[in-house]
Amino acid sequence: MKFSLYELIPLCAAIINFFLTIFVLTRRLPGVVTRVYALWGTSVTIWNLGTYFMFRADSPEDALFWAHFLQFGVIFVPISLAHLCLLIAHIPVKKSFYAWYVLVTALALTNFGHIRFFVASVEKLDYAYYSVAGPGFFLFSSTYILPILAVRSLYYKRKTLPPLHQTRLNYMIAAVCTLILFGINDTLPIFRVYYYPFTKITIFPFGSLAAIAYGIIVGYSVLQHQLLDIYVTMSQVATRFVRSMFLFLIGFGVLLVFSVKSHGSETYSFLSAVAALLVCAFMAATVFPRIFGGGDDALERRIMGDRFEYHDKLKSFIDNLHAYADMSLLLNDLHQLLVKAMCVSSYHIVLLDEKKRVFSAFRYYPQQSKELAELHWDSPILQFFQNTQKPYLPFNIAYSMPGDTPLERTARQQLSGASPEFCFPFYSGKEPFGLLLLGSKTSGDPYTPHDLNLLVLLVNTLSLIINQIRLKEQILVSQEIELLGRMSRGMAHDLNNLMTPVWTYLQLAKEALNGDSDSNELLPIAARNVETIRAYIKEALFFSNTQTPHFAETCLAATILKAVAVAEPRAEAKKVSIECMDLHETKLEIDAVLIQRLITNLLANAIDASPPGTTIEVRVLKRVNAKASREWYTLQIVDHGEGITRENLKQMFVPYFTTKDRGSEERGFGLGLSISRKIVHLHGGDMTIDSEEKRGTTVQVHLPSQQLKKPELGASFAE
Repeated sequence: MKFSLYELIPLCAAIINFFLTIFVLTRRLPGVVTRVYALWGTSVTIWNLGTYFMFRADSPEDALFWAHFLQFGVIFVPISLAHLCLLIAHIPVKKSFYAWYVLVTALALTNFGHIRFFVASVEKLDYAYYSVAGPGFFLFSSTYILPILAVRSLYYKRKTLPPLHQTRLNYMIAAVCTLILFGINDTLPIFRVYYYPFTKITIFPFGSLAAIAYGIIVGYSVLQHQLLDIYVTMSQVATRFVRSMFLFLIGFGVLLVFSVKSHGSETYSFLSAVAALLVCAFMAATVFPRIFGGGDDALERRIMGDRFEYHDKLKSFIDNLHAYADMSLLLNDLHQLLVKAMCVSSYHIVLLDEKKRVFSAFRYYPQQSKELAELHWDSPILQFFQNTQKPYLPFNIAYSMPGDTPLERTARQQLSGASPEFCFPFYSGKEPFGLLLLGSKTSGDPYTPHDLNLLVLLVNTLSLIINQIRLKEQILVSQEIELLGRMSRGMAHDLNNLMTPVWTYLQLAKEALNGDSDSNELLPIAARNVETIRAYIKEALFFSNTQTPHFAETCLAATILKAVAVAEPRAEAKKVSIECMDLHETKLEIDAVLIQRLITNLLANAIDASPPGTTIEVRVLKRVNAKASREWYTLQIVDHGEGITRENLKQMFVPYFTTKDRGSEERGFGLGLSISRKIVHLHGGDMTIDSEEKRGTTVQVHLPSQQLKKPELGASFAE
């Protein structure tokens, strides 16, 4: 079977557009863009397939059948083309536009059977049969105004868009103009115009060849800028498709060149095929060196849209992330990478604050940017990543697709104040424990597929490293407490052994010296001082001993009331009242004795800090958490005293640090808060102190409802 140049062009155009349309449909994407693109691709495929068979027709009857067939596709090309342009440029489509669909559908119905309204007949030219226009075809010609107006709209819309949109519209404008120009070229013989004006050159059917170029250009735009894909990242399938089409067009172009001056011999055909194969192999080795296992892929990245130098820095940073053990150093180097290398205009790093059980901005740039509000587990952005497990969420309409879910729209609206382009989640397992928000680039360049691939890899690696660093920090705190405990235990035991005989001697001396007035005055003071030392030893021993909590389901409210009853005499002596509010009758898995001691210590501090006539507030708040198996509760103790200075607030949990007078059992020894924090840590919780001078202090104790039986690495960061 021999093929002429006229036949090969429409056949190849039909095959390319058919597979491109199938590829788009297999993405299973929502939205009107996909449907309109499918209509356009199907129409172009029918048009070119009909043209191929019409060129091969041997009789007027066969040619007329295929003329009706191909014109059925042609009828829908202008309107679907114009509609697609408007959708890609995000230009609102008016309801009146759909009246054109009614017109072309009616014209398509007149193209069936033996009706001669659209195609009157066919006639044979030098190289093939051609349709002869009927009255309907003249009416159909008016639809060519639609793509012309669409180009005009694209041109004016382009001036108002950022570089990413402008690049996309440049492709579309060039492709539409090409198809309009060569489409009109192909209709001239239908109107019985057989030669180009003022020449004797026969009109050549360039429309099908333009359809090949248009399909590839639009396909490239679609895949590169993700107008028809869920992700901006170009998938492996899409990448292979673009590479295959690139090489196919090169080989096809070479074969066309040789076929123009075909000698009809088998040797010539064989040599032509070998030449096309060699050219394709050379281009593959030059443009896509990684197909062959190495080489500089700069040209390939340029074709794919990635031509930026910072990728190597980003890769190097990812490869060396495992060496970081300090959070500050890690974030400083990350800042340099994002701001200096990638040139992002802004970023926010949001992490779970385990003390407050909320997500808050851990670091952001620039410093004058608006700080994000705290996020909770039920926030839309966290629920979105929790439910979908997606690697990122695009905020710019250029990267997003129509048909997004209400949760996705709400998530975007929640973080709109930060003006991000993308939001990447930090995952621990399947639980998000932080977010990275990236703004646009200062250069105005778009984020490329290669950018996003590397950023996803960066965030995944950062998730592991941040978890490890925070876990190490927890271990260091535990080791510090244990070291101080051992020191306190040794000191306490030694002091206890030394003080026991002294205490015994003082008691005996007091009984023996009843008549000595001077001794009677000194002995009570010495005995009181020794009793104070023994109280200190008791506190130090409690702090130093490694406690083994005896967990049991206990009503937290009942435990709080018992502690309040113990503290009330001290409060009454200072004329301070204690008010309990919002106490939930909820059972928590706690050691009731330790928790009661914790609350008693905190109430004692609050009483000492409160002026007479004030009220100490005690309340319990339930925290929203992503895991239904473990709920979190916050015990708040609020006083309205003098507050704590910023300098002292930083040292409140340091053992033996106190702002009270030393040397008195009533005044304390700087171990109360250290003991309290240790009790909280034994329960898997945390404690925070917020204070402002002249306004009072709020102590918050965060406790889980249940204890983890077998905690996993990094699990605490995700709960």
